[in-house]
Amino acid sequence: MSRVGDKIKEARLKEGLSQKALGKKLGVAEKFINEVELGRRIANEDFIEKVSKLLKTDLNDVSMVVTDEALQEERKVLKETNSFKSSKAPKSLGKEEEVWTNAFSSVLKNVPIYDYSLKNNKGYKELPIHSNKIEGFAQDKVLYLEVQDDEMSGFRMLKGDLAFASLSKETSNNGIFLVEYNGKRAVRQVKLLGNSKALLVSNGGSLLTETVNLNEITVIAKLERLEIKL
Repeated sequence: MSRVGDKIKEARLKEGLSQKALGKKLGVAEKFINEVELGRRIANEDFIEKVSKLLKTDLNDVSMVVTDEALQEERKVLKETNSFKSSKAPKSLGKEEEVWTNAFSSVLKNVPIYDYSLKNNKGYKELPIHSNKIEGFAQDKVLYLEVQDDEMSGFRMLKGDLAFASLSKETSNNGIFLVEYNGKRAVRQVKLLGNSKALLVSNGGSLLTETVNLNEITVIAKLERLEIKL
């Protein structure tokens, strides 16, 4: 678990709420709450603020940002768990598996994986299509970004991880975006300050901030969730 996840779980249990009940109050799925508590999902500040108010506890503590050592330990445990599950999984069903693959081909889409330039295709991941959309976004607006550095390790993002993202030219407060500024592209948390200014936040072991004018940055994509590398 992450320290944020621990605090949320502790406060939730203190209020006598199940994950499903908390998710319903916050308008998210029970699975999302479970993954946040386990440290498998990034909880942005908007979400943390909502949980803080609902559970009447202070979760907005910068010291709760995970350390590289803690993150590596969590991933080690997760890798061991997944390896155990894989060893127990049944072998391929051959022709039957092929039939199922063909049956689902019309409702699956190969979502491309890019580096920050969006020019170098690193491969694809299959995702389901629902109501002609992928996870609520237009099919031609989604992609995966391969994290290129450890500049956001404090946000649980390490080099080689995959982040599901949606193409966007607009910012939202406390969102995490792929942006271009000062002649480079980078993933940063964006905090809107008003007066057409924003704070770009990174954390590669220590918190770093840069104040910029909004017209000095180009927003390329908004990161929606993270898939860690095992």
